Amino acid sequence: MEIGRMRIETLKGVKRREAIIGLLFITPQMAGFIIFVLFPLISVFMYSMQEKNLLFGTSLFIGLENFRLLAKDPLFTKSLFNTLIFSSGVVPLNLVFSLLLALYLGGGKRGTRFVRGIIFLPVVTSGVAWAIVWKYLLQGGDAGPVNAVLSFFGITGPNWLFEKGWAMGSVIVIRVMKNLGMNVLIFMGAVLNLPDDVIEAARIDGAKRFSLFFKIKLPLLMPTIMMVAIVTIIGSMRVFDTIKLMTDGGPEGSTMVMVYYIYHQAFRMFDTGFASALAVVLFLIVLLLTAIQWLTRKRVSYYET
Repeated sequence: MEIGRMRIETLKGVKRREAIIGLLFITPQMAGFIIFVLFPLISVFMYSMQEKNLLFGTSLFIGLENFRLLAKDPLFTKSLFNTLIFSSGVVPLNLVFSLLLALYLGGGKRGTRFVRGIIFLPVVTSGVAWAIVWKYLLQGGDAGPVNAVLSFFGITGPNWLFEKGWAMGSVIVIRVMKNLGMNVLIFMGAVLNLPDDVIEAARIDGAKRFSLFFKIKLPLLMPTIMMVAIVTIIGSMRVFDTIKLMTDGGPEGSTMVMVYYIYHQAFRMFDTGFASALAVVLFLIVLLLTAIQWLTRKRVSYYET
């Protein structure tokens, strides 16, 4: 009995020490989460119910008045619409091209290492540098290298970043090229880990290339596609640097997305309360979209439990 009691006490002591060690390991991460994520998030919700001026440092509780003003603000509607247009362009283009490139690079063809390096190069490039370089390349008239190449073939290029019909499309393409490499690497990991026996069995049964992709590979890749889609949507909804540096929200507000409008209200109009209300709305929209995708993932994933 004594020996059994000692063993139990020893096991309890070991578990207690393991629990303490585990807590010590996660404490820095939890502290960082509380200080840099949770506390700012709570502060934004509090500021959204205040008339807070950043310039004069004044603050007055006004309840939901900022949200009432926001609902009547035409610039909010415009920025929300622009954000949805931007996301609806970036997300499908990014997913389609990154998946196709991952399938090509995962096939072991010649030159894949070089192509992989070229694709990933924009990811490690500073976003500021990337935007500035492309702003120079897309200058209007013959001053821009892109238009100079087009004029060589007898094509008159537009003023890409300062014409309403071209500005949004231009920043979408630039953003897709900037972040394509990361998604390609994620998809490559999934492609290289596809079960060879399943694919080989499908080939033996006579599955052609397209049937093999749509009926075997694509269903197996759906969990990865859903994860990449969620990350890409979140990134596209909070884009700022590309818009700020390339178009500054123009022309005529055609590229003014919600994060840029939040910046405009907070640091140009100094209306921190209204900007915080905008940030709360954006947070809830992103949270809703993420929750919808997460809850519907099993319907499009054939083997996820």
